[in-house]
Amino acid sequence: MRQPFQLDAYQTRMSAQVVACEGQRLVLDSTLFYPRGGGQPGDRGWITAAGQRYEVVDTCYSDDRSCIEHHLAEAVTLTPGETIELELDWDRRHRHMRMHTCLHLLCHLIKDPVTGGNVGADQSRAEFDLTTPVDKLELEAQLNALIASGAEITTEWLPESILDEQPELVRTMSVQPPRGAGELRMVRVAGLDYQPCGGTHVRNIREIGQVRIPSIKSKGKQNKRINVALVD
Repeated sequence: MRQPFQLDAYQTRMSAQVVACEGQRLVLDSTLFYPRGGGQPGDRGWITAAGQRYEVVDTCYSDDRSCIEHHLAEAVTLTPGETIELELDWDRRHRHMRMHTCLHLLCHLIKDPVTGGNVGADQSRAEFDLTTPVDKLELEAQLNALIASGAEITTEWLPESILDEQPELVRTMSVQPPRGAGELRMVRVAGLDYQPCGGTHVRNIREIGQVRIPSIKSKGKQNKRINVALVD
């Protein structure tokens, strides 16, 4: 089942029905909250039920990935089938979208294998198995010039067998996209990057805004961690 956060990353409110509620753990029939994964944090926000507003402090998949769990700041009692309202912490989510897309642009600029990555609201990182040195200031200038070009971002769904036919689509060495759903979500940055990704992204890379590269750190003989931060 495709979830609202996969179809429209800009949706900030919706109604949903309770499937299960145990203490601070809430499962809904659908959600606009992104569940932690792929290096991107789970969304936060609020739910409103019977006139009461409760804070969602994290969102993640269950251990067997059969459902998405919303973790609340306090225990609540909700009845299966009950309709509630969801409200996303949009400022935080949008910063994650900007940062996640920015990491995809790094994958365009650096062709070496990706060994890891993590998305944050203010600063993110990507790690590469670099075969040639990278100059921090030069890379920062290239990244900002790329952002200013204003490429559009689109998504599409393909059979997951595409990974068997084109394994080079996966840039990350340490993590493979989850399989079993029968289809795979692909993210395309027009003319720049195309890879499987379940995360949330901006519609146009110009939306990322200016970024800086605070540091490039060695994490092994060739492994380098590139830290990227939003200027605003």
